Amino acid sequence: MVAMTNSAAVLADVAAYAAAVEEASLAAAAYYATGESALDDDAYDRLARGIAAYEADHPEEVLADSPTGKVAGGAAVGDVPHTVPMLSLDNVFSAEQFVTWTASLERRIGRPVTAWSVEPKLDGLAVAARYRDGRFECLITRGDGTAGEDVSHAAGAVVGLPERLAAPVTIEVRGEILMTNEQFEQGNAIRTEHGGAPFANPRNGAAGTLRAKDRAYRVETTFFAYGALPLPDSGELAGTLAELPHSEVLAYVAELGVHTAAGTDVAPLRATTVEEVQARVDGIGSLRASLPFGIDGIVIKADLAADQREAGSGTRAPRWAIAYKLPAVEKITRLLSVEWNVGRTGIIAPRAVLEPVEIDGSTVGYATLHNPADITRRDLRLGDQVMVYKAGDIIPRIEAPVVHLRTGDETPIAFPESCPQCGSDIDTSEQRWRCTRGRNCRLVASVSYAAGRDQLDIEGLGSTRVVQLVDAGLVTDFADLFTLEREQLLALDRMGETSTDNLLAAIETARTRPLSRVFCALGVRGTGRSMSRRIARYFATMDRIVAADVETLQRVDGIGKEKAAAVVAELMELAPLIDKLVAAGVSMTEPGATPPPEPGTEEAAATAGADAEAEAGGDAGAGSALPLAGMTVVVTGAMSGALEKLSRNQMNELIERAGGKSSSSVSQRTTLLVAGEKAGSKRAKAEGLGVRIAAPEEFAELVGAFLAAGEAA
Repeated sequence: MVAMTNSAAVLADVAAYAAAVEEASLAAAAYYATGESALDDDAYDRLARGIAAYEADHPEEVLADSPTGKVAGGAAVGDVPHTVPMLSLDNVFSAEQFVTWTASLERRIGRPVTAWSVEPKLDGLAVAARYRDGRFECLITRGDGTAGEDVSHAAGAVVGLPERLAAPVTIEVRGEILMTNEQFEQGNAIRTEHGGAPFANPRNGAAGTLRAKDRAYRVETTFFAYGALPLPDSGELAGTLAELPHSEVLAYVAELGVHTAAGTDVAPLRATTVEEVQARVDGIGSLRASLPFGIDGIVIKADLAADQREAGSGTRAPRWAIAYKLPAVEKITRLLSVEWNVGRTGIIAPRAVLEPVEIDGSTVGYATLHNPADITRRDLRLGDQVMVYKAGDIIPRIEAPVVHLRTGDETPIAFPESCPQCGSDIDTSEQRWRCTRGRNCRLVASVSYAAGRDQLDIEGLGSTRVVQLVDAGLVTDFADLFTLEREQLLALDRMGETSTDNLLAAIETARTRPLSRVFCALGVRGTGRSMSRRIARYFATMDRIVAADVETLQRVDGIGKEKAAAVVAELMELAPLIDKLVAAGVSMTEPGATPPPEPGTEEAAATAGADAEAEAGGDAGAGSALPLAGMTVVVTGAMSGALEKLSRNQMNELIERAGGKSSSSVSQRTTLLVAGEKAGSKRAKAEGLGVRIAAPEEFAELVGAFLAAGEAA
């Protein structure tokens, strides 16, 4: 009997052990041959750990087919011998396990390790690219570690693997071939256009693409080098590479023109202590969700050549390197049904209902499906086993069906023929379907959204009260809230004098909210809280926003041509509502914002010059008087003191009023991290990048005048 836990499979007896070995061997063979394993990475890892635990307790029962002690991909075939075996890596899954491993390594070599290389563990296929006199010769898969498959035919579509090096050297470069997120989307689009089944995930796509021959279409992949070694006739280079630290080998490979991770947010980093290594591990882990390619861990290597030589290697893995595995963000589960939900603007959005599965520390039962065209392109069917991806706080999404697991019992997904909310016709002219009644389809949701905390913040106006107002015919849009009379409210059930007066007072306060809040309350498609603030601060008044054309709107940071056109069209549709808000005396200005000068004036020319100078890193002009001018600020952890009661949205508003730009992730562009209690991985990453860190109290003092102004408003 096999029982699965979050950490490992528990094997009850020798029969369960034998079954587990067979399952793991078949899964590994499929994974390394085509990427089409029946198990996701996490399930395989737990099975492998269970097998290893059983073998530790029963060494006399170890089977020859056991995956323990074998190079990953050992079941794969290949007939091109490797000059040096291509080994796998052993794994650790926690900081405690990593510390134990480092201690073991230092005992083995008899001294402390003073230099480490820390780099991303890319989720791809290990390959070796051979160059002779600087010219590409062949590309070989890992295979069983001693010999691999010649896949040179695919090299022309591999980004980052040049045909010719920058120097005429004879060398073997080892690395990973993977699909970036963009390549995965493009590859699936091309593949389905040609009648093929979509790839289940980027790794499956890379594996299938690498081995495919005579395709009628071309799909790109990307190569990242993680090391290099001399070939038998490399000459003086052999001795040079043998003595270089690993970090310098990577730098040399990059100089030759081969792609490495050096130009990414998770570039290899040299560390001198275990604490520095752990900080970098945390930093890479925190960036995982925002990376344009997949990683499933961090690789830590002893950097010095002498340490590597003295540590040596086992039959399966080097003893001087380890893979620090991250929690799984990808799992296989079943698609049970599809729900069709109608948003506040009438958009009809499909949502996948899944057989619950634990991913990245939380149970996932739903996933986004984007739109009907996305369902059709991915050829999703009810009952499919699907690959579900979740990273950080991102809403889980279905990458693709796992086609090779289909049984024939799967059924097509039925699309709605009329609006699921009100029964009206559906406008299917765009990829995102919409009820022809638009906002009127979801009046209660639209009004409730406008009254929400991050928009008009009308206390006492919950969805139940909104339903009352709509049912009574008192509200047909949220502008009607500002014309409500006391007698009308008193006539409603459960509306006494106190609750009526309190609600009217809250509505009166909402009348004075800044333009950014009012614009956000409109719920313009393609904008949200942050974008609404940017638009309001750029134009300063509602009439300037409404009068803006597509070209003018594109001057706002983050608005491209397509979004600008959508906003202009939406504002034309919302013109009657905006007129009602103006007539009701609702504020249509943004405090502290200066409207842009009219095009063609001397002032406009001067502003353009100042903008160009600021973009180039010069003086930002008048705006530089603001305490956060030109700064990108990230907030993390629990705030305290004067900031304790502020929501994240209010913190972002404060940052932008003080001249800064708010961001949700730490990067090299971050200027300041406001770190409260339990700041976690963002603080570690900021420390690793040398970003300035401020406590909540220090930040409150820095923006004190703007904080006081916000409280007064």
